[in-house]
Amino acid sequence: MKKRIYSLCVFLPSTFVFAQGADVVLEGESDRSVEPAYRIALTPSMIDTTIPMETVEYPLLVLKYNTDTDLEKINPVSLKINETLSKLYHTYVKLGVGSEFMPLGEMYFDAKRSRKYMYGAHLKHLSSFGNLPDYAPAQFDRTRINVYGGINQRRYTLRGDIHYNNQGFHYYGIRQALADSLGLFKDSLAQRYSDFGIGGSFASHKKDSGNVNFKIGLNYNRYGSRKPGPQFNPDWRARENFLGIRTGAWYQMGEHRLEGDLNVLHNSYMYGADGVLDTSFVNSLDTALRLRNTIVNLYPRIITHLQDDRFRVQAGLNLLIDGHERTQAYVYPMLEVKYSMFNDIFIPYVGIRGGTNQTTFKSLTQDNEFLLPNLHMQNENTRIELYGGIKGTISRRIGFNANASFADVRGLAMYVNDTTFSRGNKFDVIFDTAKVARIEGSMYFQLKEKMKVDVLGRLNSYNMRNNAYAWNRPTLEFMLRGSYNLADKLLLNMDMKLEHGRKALVYTPEDNVTWEDNQLVKNLGFLADANIGLEYRYSPRLSAFIQANNVAAQRYMRYHNTPVQAFQVMGGITARF
Repeated sequence: MKKRIYSLCVFLPSTFVFAQGADVVLEGESDRSVEPAYRIALTPSMIDTTIPMETVEYPLLVLKYNTDTDLEKINPVSLKINETLSKLYHTYVKLGVGSEFMPLGEMYFDAKRSRKYMYGAHLKHLSSFGNLPDYAPAQFDRTRINVYGGINQRRYTLRGDIHYNNQGFHYYGIRQALADSLGLFKDSLAQRYSDFGIGGSFASHKKDSGNVNFKIGLNYNRYGSRKPGPQFNPDWRARENFLGIRTGAWYQMGEHRLEGDLNVLHNSYMYGADGVLDTSFVNSLDTALRLRNTIVNLYPRIITHLQDDRFRVQAGLNLLIDGHERTQAYVYPMLEVKYSMFNDIFIPYVGIRGGTNQTTFKSLTQDNEFLLPNLHMQNENTRIELYGGIKGTISRRIGFNANASFADVRGLAMYVNDTTFSRGNKFDVIFDTAKVARIEGSMYFQLKEKMKVDVLGRLNSYNMRNNAYAWNRPTLEFMLRGSYNLADKLLLNMDMKLEHGRKALVYTPEDNVTWEDNQLVKNLGFLADANIGLEYRYSPRLSAFIQANNVAAQRYMRYHNTPVQAFQVMGGITARF
């Protein structure tokens, strides 16, 4: 085949040459062999070639410039401080005398400003040698001594105090003519309470949130009434010993604070020969008493702050064992919710709580000193109390609080005139169960240290189980306190108290007595008591004062048959050194 193609190629050109009219004959030799074909035995593959990039380096140029600094001298700024800390003095003394020959002596001794130590003492004596018209002798004296001290450290605080009180008075709630006819002279109407106590506490303040802080307090108190005359057994008087241990711990866990308290309160009350009858009775109807009153209280709770501390919830349980006449256990729910609105302008709150208050001879006689020394007592048990209200600050100077509550109370103490051991000039204590409703509102105004005013109004409602009324307890209360400082030279202070709705239980018909629920009820009338005081500061260390008490000159009844002085005035001086 190849030879034929070759001949054709030779023929065609020869014909073409012939047409030109000349013959050209070419002769030669050549090798026309074809090399044999073969197959590549390699498998195709992708060969990736990486082209290296050249690294470009930019050398740092170190430039140094020589600069000149010119400092200008600045004169110190002179500050003018208008308010400076007032100078403190170790001792403050107040001496005065009032109408009806009423001497007053008071002294304070305190440490000056110290971050580490605090200590001091307070002594006060007030007595009166006056009498009330047509009533038995009403002289009294009150002496109080208190010494305290403490240490403040970054990680803990330590406190301690010792006190002694001595109070003497007379059961003057009887007409003088009747007292004379019965042979009740001044000494037989006298009574005296002595009160001695010592206490201390320790509290840690570790700043690390991983630590548990704790507190512990211990206090002892001995309280007693006057010994009877030398012809009687000295045990026929009231003696009371109290021992309290109060502990607590708290732990901060983010927005939550875990707290817990454990308290043990023991009170021992004795009257007479330690529970044994004696032939030397003060009264033929007297019997010896011995009461032991122990309360163990465990109160775990959690406090949560949310929404930048605007929302606050406190929840826990109050677990309590009351070992008075018979041992009883109680569980009280404790819950309180608060929410701050408009930057603490309004803070509504609502809660539920309960608890048991220990009733002692000391707590009762501090409320009404004209009590019998032999008392059957029981603790006050608030089984449940619902409360709610709103408080806040209208401005930097004005704040308010309005609330309402409803409580179910067992063992509510009330005072009634005694007719068994006395002629009605002493009081006994009776206890009852009550539904107590209360509406309360208060407001304060403060203009720095120049003016302060506090106002409080309270409406009480008592639904008693066994009595017509809550004896000697007001249904309406109003209190006003205020002070005004004029150029730090004249200091004016005043306080006023109004009460309405007090009732007394009586046993014989008399004026203003009505028969209700098979009981004789006497209306004690409206109570109005206002006091005004004025102090003139001659110098920062010396001043003079005058105090007018009961300026309305109302001889109202504190309790049934126990009127107060109509008007009293007292004047004196004060000194600091």
